[in-house]
Amino acid sequence: MPKVQQAAGASPGRGRGRRISTSLAEINVVPLVDVMLVLLIIFMITAPMIQRGIDVNLPQQSRAISMTGERIEVTIPLSYRQNHMLYIGKEEVPARAFQERVRQQIENRENKDVFLRGDGSVTYQDLMEVIDMLKAAGVTNVGMVARMPGER
Repeated sequence: MPKVQQAAGASPGRGRGRRISTSLAEINVVPLVDVMLVLLIIFMITAPMIQRGIDVNLPQQSRAISMTGERIEVTIPLSYRQNHMLYIGKEEVPARAFQERVRQQIENRENKDVFLRGDGSVTYQDLMEVIDMLKAAGVTNVGMVARMPGER
């Protein structure tokens, strides 16, 4: 609260002689709260936009079956032919280490099934190379992931 002090040499009763001083310990937090709320709104809007998955154009199939539960997904991107990089889930793995990584992930699992997602433009040869690596790693069943017509 501001304190009213009597100015030196001023007589009481005159309005001009008084001086109001404020304590520096009082901070106005309203602008701080306003800024924090604006930043919170900005982060709430931009956070979902930052998270991106792997862009894969899946082929369509009209009789695809929806699968649920925990599963290992291997993704073959369109750039596989140039850089020989595959994805296990969202983790990027070079082809030379791919077989060992898959073996480690299915080692303690009861079902040794892997679901394969591949871009629609991936060549048949690249697809067969990846399936061969999966079989060499000990995978018993390889499921092919497709999307239903009209699904994004």
